[in-house]
Amino acid sequence: MTIDPYTTAIVLTILFLAVLARSTFGFGDALVAMPLLSLIGGIDTVHFSKPLVAIISAVTATCIIAKDWKSIEWKSAAWLILAAAAGIPLGLFFLTAANERVVKMLLAVVVISFSLFALVQPRLPLLKTGRTALLFGFLAGILGGAYNAHGPPLVVYGALRRWPADRFRATLQAYFLPTSLLIVCGDGVRGLWTADMFRHFLYALPLVFLAVLLGRRLNARFSVERFTKSLYILLLAIGVLLLATAVKG
Repeated sequence: MTIDPYTTAIVLTILFLAVLARSTFGFGDALVAMPLLSLIGGIDTVHFSKPLVAIISAVTATCIIAKDWKSIEWKSAAWLILAAAAGIPLGLFFLTAANERVVKMLLAVVVISFSLFALVQPRLPLLKTGRTALLFGFLAGILGGAYNAHGPPLVVYGALRRWPADRFRATLQAYFLPTSLLIVCGDGVRGLWTADMFRHFLYALPLVFLAVLLGRRLNARFSVERFTKSLYILLLAIGVLLLATAVKG
């Protein structure tokens, strides 16, 4: 697969916006990147983008953990990672077995459902223990293996645990680092590593570091609630557009 310069510019722009969202909120990079990248090409683009997004996710997590590691809820992160390790192979298998239309439709449903959930903000019960981390981690692993979209189950779990913002943001990075590396390895076994993928990873690195710095400043200076709501509305629009294109065929 050869990526033309125009598509490269679009891919790098999408990756920058995705990492900016991740650095600001602690999650959201795949929810931004994967639907948009799916819109610019077929299943080949999804396969090209998936390991690329996973590698960048690992780099982003490393950058954030380097500063925020003291805020990590290590026990919960460990259970989430353990459960995700069982779910990731199922997600990888699904992406291999499914056709392009099914992949786009299910990805759209995930994005739309999560966006509506976040916008409605239902009152959730309080989880006082981390025992349910296995369930949420397993679901996150399946979505991560298929689309890199770990976020929705993890956000719901964090909301149920009533984690403060700093703990939520840091703990998610402790989860994302090893699971993203697992997905990258799984993609390599499935033959998705290409010279173009690694070339675009190198192109994106300066933008990743810039987005991490900008996201940290946005997180500190602006109203996160207003910015988060805008992100959910944007994600909802992306999900609807992706679903429409998948249904239209």
